[in-house]
Amino acid sequence: MNHLEQLVAEWLQYRKYFVRMSVLVGPRERGGFEGELDVVGFNPISRHFVHVECSLDALAWQKRETKFRIKFERGKRFCPELFRGLPTPTHLDQIAVIQVPNVNRREIGEGRLITVRELIHEIYVGLEGTNPLKGAVPSNLPLLRTLQLAADAGEVKVGAHRLIPEMI
Repeated sequence: MNHLEQLVAEWLQYRKYFVRMSVLVGPRERGGFEGELDVVGFNPISRHFVHVECSLDALAWQKRETKFRIKFERGKRFCPELFRGLPTPTHLDQIAVIQVPNVNRREIGEGRLITVRELIHEIYVGLEGTNPLKGAVPSNLPLLRTLQLAADAGEVKVGAHRLIPEMI
């Protein structure tokens, strides 16, 4: 699991989703698996069922399109069984989170596309106004907790009180 997958999983957990990460699916007869699903989440209150694939690749768009189409087809086949016993919806929201500076595209591989910048902004705004002293993000969500501290420190001006003195 990479840090982007971890961040997505933490954000979903913080928002009350049941989450599965790095799920190996499609066991093969001679060993191994057909593939892996990065993050799958289900919120029993909102009934949002989501499959997220994360990528920091630098592939050409056509190669990305093919890559995500395969991942999302696999997700459609295997996600419904991941929360057996829970009444998951038939609609699976599939999202690719990718590292690109700007993009006009909003879909890839028949799923939604959001950029890493958009994800970070969503989390940052979602954590603004939360007080790390009175309502800290749980310690088992360390990446999210760090972003909470960053959101809280947003108004602080750096002055003489620094960990590393400014170089002269």
